[in-house]
This record gives sequence, structure tokens and C-alpha cells, in this order.
Amino acid sequence: MLGVAALGLSLTACGSSDSAKSANNADGKPTLTFMLDWTPNTNHIGLYVAQQLGYFKDAGINVKILPTAQAGAETSVQNGVANIGFSKLTDLANTNSQGADLKLVFNLTQKPIARWCSLASRTDIRTPKDFADKTFVSFGSAEQSASVRQMIRYAGGSGGFKTATAGTNTFRTLTSGKGDFAGFYANWEEVESQLNGPALNCFAADKWGVPGNPDQIGFMVKNSWVKDPQNAENLKKFIKAARRGYDYALSNPDKAADILVEQNKTAHLDPKLAHASMKKIVDEGYWSGNGMDDTTTNGKPNQKVTSAINTEDGQKYLDFQFDAGTYTDSHKKKLARAPQVSKLSTNEYVR
Repeated sequence: MLGVAALGLSLTACGSSDSAKSANNADGKPTLTFMLDWTPNTNHIGLYVAQQLGYFKDAGINVKILPTAQAGAETSVQNGVANIGFSKLTDLANTNSQGADLKLVFNLTQKPIARWCSLASRTDIRTPKDFADKTFVSFGSAEQSASVRQMIRYAGGSGGFKTATAGTNTFRTLTSGKGDFAGFYANWEEVESQLNGPALNCFAADKWGVPGNPDQIGFMVKNSWVKDPQNAENLKKFIKAARRGYDYALSNPDKAADILVEQNKTAHLDPKLAHASMKKIVDEGYWSGNGMDDTTTNGKPNQKVTSAINTEDGQKYLDFQFDAGTYTDSHKKKLARAPQVSKLSTNEYVR
């Protein structure tokens, strides 16, 4: 998942999304199309809750959730295949550097959720220092490599590392011995590991010298699409309803997990994994930064989704990746300046 999310896609600024207004359904309400970035999981749970509980209809819109496309959500939104998509700030830094015109308008994750892990059985890997001279299972992402390199140095190590291409199952690649460590997400694959094995030994990049938050993940749109007042108004309605769905999930994690599984029968999601993932999200405050609202459930204060992009944390990370030479233009030339969070995102629609 980390590798797919971090792939830099070559995009052009052209596309059909300038004219891709929200279509009107038979009930007269506009229909927005939303493209996922990966197999349905708890990152998307608020969308399915809002769909199931009628929050989108309450807001005066219809929403069609599309499965992830092989080209990626960024390309699909850029080219008008979808009005809105699931992405992250660092991916937009890559795609916009190569000619896209995308903007993050909602940030779900307020804390880093990426983890760099080896099998717990590997007694020779105790800190990121021990990643040196090992084999990194990746998708060839320059961003990931820069983060791993920094973690090794911060831990007191030196030397490079080899890479192996990830297959369809990163767990299997590690257990087969073809690789030594890989990237996972704390709120999904790490939970899966704890439930079903194999056990992992994981490290968070922000604890090992990588600045900022690399995992500001949420909703993106194309700038030219949202400049249309009608589209902008529909986007506000969408975000308000989706945030209501995520807030419900924080207050009712088990019910929300059931909705996610029920709404995605063809994905064959493990109900235990969905429930355990939501518990981890609530317990560790990934979406709220541990913020609370003034309501309670069973006597406990409820969390609420923060939704805003953290400009300071985002810029620290983009500056770090720029210094590492990660970002290039469509001609593979290094950029003259780091991508700017102020250009890549806005909090206008979450106020």
C-alpha cells in the first residue's frame, strides 16, 4: 500500500475534468463520483457510513464510490474520470510537479501511520540502523528510499540498502526471504499482523529523524473543477457529510466496521480486522489528534475528526524530500524549489 501510494505518476495538465460537472440524478440531486486509492479499508469507512446512513442524501447530493483504477486516483481525478479522489499530500507533490493540477481539501490522518517493519523473528534487526545493507521490499519509490536512508543515519548507521520489487503480498515477500523489511500502515497491515501473523517489528519514521507528517491522507480535487461555483458548493456538502460519517465511526467504531464490511462484500474484508483497525484508530487518535467534542458515548468523551491539513508539518516533510532529490518535473529534472503545501492544499472546505 505504501508503495502504491508513493508512486510518482507522469501526468499532463490537460484532461476533461474542466467540464466534468456533477451529474444530476433522477431525484434531481447532483451526483458526485469518488475514487478510492486502494482496496476498501478503514481509511474509507466514513464514506460508506455516510452512504449507508443517508448523510449524503441529507446534504442534498448523491455519491458514487468507484473502485481504485489501475492508473491511480490522481490520474483519474486529473482526467475527469472522478470528481473527487482519495490521495495524500506527498503524492500530490509528485503529481503536480509533473504537470497535474490537484489539491488536497480534507486531511483524515493527523498523525503518521506509515511503519517500516521487519519480521519480529529477525533478531538481527533491532533498530533502523540494522536496515543498512539489507533488502528493502518496495515499489521503487524515491520518497520511501529517502525516508529509510534518513532513519538509518539517525539511528547511527551508514551504508545503503538493496531493493526488491514487492509482489501482491508484502508479507509473503518477507516470509519467503526475498526481502528483509518493508513499508506497512499501522492502522491496517500492522493490525493484520497482530491478528493473523507473521509478527512484525515496526518503526515510525517520525521517531527516527524524518521531519513532519508524511501521511496527511484525504480527499483531493482538480483545481479547475472546483473553481466552478456549483462544484465548490457540492464539494462542501460532500465533505460535511463525509466528516459526519467519520465522526460516527469514531463514536461507534464497531457499528461502523460492520457497515464497512457489509457495503464491500466483494472485497471479502475480514470483520475482525475491520473492528481491530477501528479500535486502534480510536485508541491512538490517528484522525483526531486526540481532540474531543462535547458529547459522550457510554460516559466517555467522543473524538471528532480534525479534517484540516497541517501546513507546518506538511512543509517540513516536503522540504526534507526536496533536499533528498525526490521531486522532479516531467522531464526528470530536479525542481528549483520544494513543492509548497500552500499550493497543494486548502482548508477552505473544512471550515
